[in-house]
Amino acid sequence: PLVAERANCITIGNDVQINDYVHIAASESVTIGNNVLIASKVFITDISHGSYGANDVHDTPLSSPAKRAITTNPVKIGDNVWIGEFVSVLPGVSIGNGSIIGTMSVVNKSIPPYSIAVGSPAKVVKKFDFETNKWIRV
Repeated sequence: PLVAERANCITIGNDVQINDYVHIAASESVTIGNNVLIASKVFITDISHGSYGANDVHDTPLSSPAKRAITTNPVKIGDNVWIGEFVSVLPGVSIGNGSIIGTMSVVNKSIPPYSIAVGSPAKVVKKFDFETNKWIRV
């Protein structure tokens, strides 16, 4: 029963390209949309070992990380997303349709659609303007 519940926790859309050394760890839900390009050495997870303030639950640093309770928070990657090399996508994040995540970024908060986000932590630096058909700095 536990295995059956987890059998469908990773959902991958159509025309998705996942390159070498991509690690997807899911216990609840990781959803990848259609036409997504994931470069090499990307880490995507919905899992954390322990709780560090969410819902006012705090695990102690004196406990072994491996023995802390597993917590999960779903990850959703929209359609037409491009994720660059060495990116980490952490629990609870949504990446909106048409967005680009720059190389070596750590995505710890959701990224709106049609955005370019870079850095650690990832921050939106450009958004696509459909009226001018150009990427505009924010």
